Amino acid sequence: MSTSEPRTRRDERNARTARRTPSSRRTSPFARRSGEQPAGPRATFRQLLPFIFEHRPVLIWVAVLSVVGAFASLAQPLLVSQVINVVEASEPLGGIVWALVALVVVSGVISGYQHYLLQRTGEGVVLSSRKRLIHKLLHLPIAEFDTRRTGDLVSRVGSDTTMLRAVLTQGLVEAVGGTVTFVGALIAMLIIDPVLLGLTVLVVVIAITTVTLLSQRVREASHAAQAKVGDVAASVERAIGAVRTIRAAGATEREVAAVEAEAEGAWRMGVQVAKISALIVPIAGIAMQVSFLVVLGVGGYRVASGAITVANLVAFILFLFMMILPLGQAFGAITSVNQALGALGRIQEILDLPDEDAHDRELAPRALIVGDANEGLLPDAPAIAFDDVHFAYASTQQDPADPANDSPDEHLPEPNVTERQPVLRGVSFEVPRGRRIALVGPSGAGKSTILALIERFYDPSVGAVRMGGLDLRALDRTELRAQIGYVEQDAPVLAGTLRDNLLLGSPDATDAECEHVLRAVNLGAVLDRDAAGLGAAVGDDGIMLSGGERQRLAIARALLAAPPILLLDESTSSLDGVNERMMREAIDAVAAGRTLIVIAHRLSTVIDSDRIVVLDDGRVVGEGTHAELVDAVPLYRELAEHQLLV
Repeated sequence: MSTSEPRTRRDERNARTARRTPSSRRTSPFARRSGEQPAGPRATFRQLLPFIFEHRPVLIWVAVLSVVGAFASLAQPLLVSQVINVVEASEPLGGIVWALVALVVVSGVISGYQHYLLQRTGEGVVLSSRKRLIHKLLHLPIAEFDTRRTGDLVSRVGSDTTMLRAVLTQGLVEAVGGTVTFVGALIAMLIIDPVLLGLTVLVVVIAITTVTLLSQRVREASHAAQAKVGDVAASVERAIGAVRTIRAAGATEREVAAVEAEAEGAWRMGVQVAKISALIVPIAGIAMQVSFLVVLGVGGYRVASGAITVANLVAFILFLFMMILPLGQAFGAITSVNQALGALGRIQEILDLPDEDAHDRELAPRALIVGDANEGLLPDAPAIAFDDVHFAYASTQQDPADPANDSPDEHLPEPNVTERQPVLRGVSFEVPRGRRIALVGPSGAGKSTILALIERFYDPSVGAVRMGGLDLRALDRTELRAQIGYVEQDAPVLAGTLRDNLLLGSPDATDAECEHVLRAVNLGAVLDRDAAGLGAAVGDDGIMLSGGERQRLAIARALLAAPPILLLDESTSSLDGVNERMMREAIDAVAAGRTLIVIAHRLSTVIDSDRIVVLDDGRVVGEGTHAELVDAVPLYRELAEHQLLV
């Protein structure tokens, strides 16, 4: 109930978001999180190995092929040298030429097959990393989503994981065969002419030293570039999500400019990576050219002096090219690995965060399973009870280098926060089984936070929330939530069909049951207006439905599961009088014998409640029936008068 506009869960959420977010200059009428993103932990090569070793059998086979190809390549200069000697002696070539051709063909076939295997395995690495990241994202504590941008998280799944492919496709595994080629070429060159080899090694050492010094800068620049890509994704997701509001406010061009500014920032960081990479890439080519010129000049002099033969000089030059080629692959591998490690740092930052239930065993070594209708172990206890509950939202995000449970539970390690914003201050009340309780109060009083604590999206800082007499922290989360049907005021409709949305919480429900619950919440017209029936698409975020229809669909989803406890956050606020009456009848029917807790603003909801709890500034200021509270609680009387409740 409100004196001006409906007090919504969004008001409460926005209020605490504003408390967390430092003030900054805005280029748009919509709030934007300010400040640079935390740098996040730097990934190490050891952290990259698990992603690669998942495909160990294929990579071993690729390494074997690489070694075979290396020996085939090393044999070619020897055969060329033999061909030159035979030609100089004016003798028939015989089968040497055919052996040389066979080696070239075998090397080509091995190289092509190797390329295919590496590309396929690279895609496998991307897939496995995405699976890990998706699994982790959907199991993170709700508090993490309070402080992170959706677009940035999506970017880590899409863009950052793609960077891992380059580790396999740009020379890392091929370096096994390249090492054989490199060492074999060095040995052959040492046998042919140690002097020429010494000059060549000098050039190579200079090149390797330069690449080593530049590789660290590639990793740092790549991490920063991927973070900027995440900022772009977050900005685009935010603008598209509010595109109607942006158009209506005449803010389109300002939003375009803001998103373009983020895109330009990503471009600048990408150019920075390109600049550093541009210093590394040509080093192999320069080393090869300098080595070739040195060998050609000094080698020609040594041929003229009789130190080596022409055939040996040609073989040495061929081995030189074979030595430089894997060196170039190694330089490419260093660059790709450092770029991948920059992206992996952002991936690992999320993977290192604890799951929502990571500390549950510390809180309750033996998590209990509650039974049907919340009988638990204490059948005479109230369905829900709050016992001197204090709760505060963290005002800053925890240090990503020291991931700890973001829940402000008194039993868990304290996150790295500068201050906390109290929301609930010593809240105590009970909800008897099978009764209907209404929570009323001004915006920001803590009503939606109470429902979030019952769902155990957060744990209290002090005190306890109990179900059936048992502390929620002693209950298995999955079983706990199976006992609760939760309908947010802004309950999202998932892109897909009506059936998809209904089956989200009741995957085994039949089509007949789905149709029955839809008609019960007055969505029969939606069901009938499309020939696809339950298969009718609802559009992204339910755009094909009206606001009231989206809300009723969310309620239908909860009613279909028919849990022992229903939590309704202003569930009828978007409905007109006729639909509200039909909705109330549907809720009354399904709520019979069940516990119902509603955040209420309307006369009908309040009067129908068995008991009303009045909240103000995180405290319970009154409890009783409508008539009792009108007489005893001034705040309730004021709210009631403005809502025509008396």
